[in-house]
Amino acid sequence: MVKIRYKWRMEFPAYLATMPMHAITEIHGEPGLLARFRLELRAFDEAARGRLTEALDLAAELHRDDRRVREPYLNHLLRVAIRMMHHYQVRDVDVIVAGLLHDAVEDHPDELAAAGGHAGDDATAAALAVLAERFGPRVARLVAAVTNPAYDPERDKHAQYREHVAASLDREPWARVIKISDFTDNGVGVIHTVGPKVTSSARKYRPLVPVYRELVTRPDTPLSAPVKRHILDQLDLAEERFSAILDQPAHPN
Repeated sequence: MVKIRYKWRMEFPAYLATMPMHAITEIHGEPGLLARFRLELRAFDEAARGRLTEALDLAAELHRDDRRVREPYLNHLLRVAIRMMHHYQVRDVDVIVAGLLHDAVEDHPDELAAAGGHAGDDATAAALAVLAERFGPRVARLVAAVTNPAYDPERDKHAQYREHVAASLDREPWARVIKISDFTDNGVGVIHTVGPKVTSSARKYRPLVPVYRELVTRPDTPLSAPVKRHILDQLDLAEERFSAILDQPAHPN
């Protein structure tokens, strides 16, 4: 397994801690995001840093060949975790671990199941069992809440996705925090992608803005009032960007 901790020996400027994450991505790439992650870990004790590093190592191994248009998939997972630690002030280690691994079961269930000696079992259930064994049942439950189920091919996929998000996040307040960070990276960050994915992502995520806005403002969503205001501002920005992408008049011939 790749050990991410060994990549942290590179030196970066002190102002890395103040840079927007997509700026870090553009200028410094994955090594810069790893260094920023290390800076955020300073707020945690040694045991917590060990668990978070283990989760990151697993995420890096599972997603080692995955790409997101122009970048390694690990960049997305790092931004989701850093955003929770820095902007949302999350100090619950289980939540951050689940954030790092939030796509592991959905994208690599067979590999994760096999790594835990559960090859041949129901892949999704087995992968979640492996996470429960390694990181605890709460982490597995949070990852399950943000893992998409198998969809009915006879129904609209995006409509089923919205139904799943609303139902699963209704039951798991901390899963809302993970999913909102994920949405911010995908939705607000839509301007950092290229090609047809820009329009397809905007169409997928635009109807979710009011869903997330309602979930964020619930009293049981475990974030402070200033953090909730920050997220609502980000949702407004996402809506503006979706409108700019989708609502432009067609050019005349």
